[in-house]
Amino acid sequence: MIISSIDAEKDAALAVAKLMLTAARTAPKAGGLDSIVTAILNGEEKEKLSKTMEGIGKEREWDWVIRDSKNVKDADAVVLIGVTSADPYKLIDLGIALGSAAKIASEMNVDNRIMLSVGMAAQELRILDAEVVVGIPLSIKGKNIFFDRTTT
Repeated sequence: MIISSIDAEKDAALAVAKLMLTAARTAPKAGGLDSIVTAILNGEEKEKLSKTMEGIGKEREWDWVIRDSKNVKDADAVVLIGVTSADPYKLIDLGIALGSAAKIASEMNVDNRIMLSVGMAAQELRILDAEVVVGIPLSIKGKNIFFDRTTT
């Protein structure tokens, strides 16, 4: 059997995304109470997220969100991490979960970038039952798509 690099990289991105969700789940929590919710998007759902981001960027004239939407479109997968409460202690939990997840991607040599703009679109689409959501797109390419970015 021959597995093409494109297929292997797509599988790897999804496998790393699953490990990132595990890291977010097991990250330390304030008071030991877990309010973290997570999901992985790829394919059509990822495209819908990118289009929603682009719409938000155009509506609010936020070039940085339009730029981020292009990154999401080009990404292999997107990890969403949220918290069910905007309580300050839960926001600390969210930060720890995000850091734990991004660390996994980095350790696995998968390019990633934590993006608030992804979370805004995810909330508009009601993908997670959460008060605050942040996203981490993942990319396996010859060059990191999250650097050398410019706004329009």
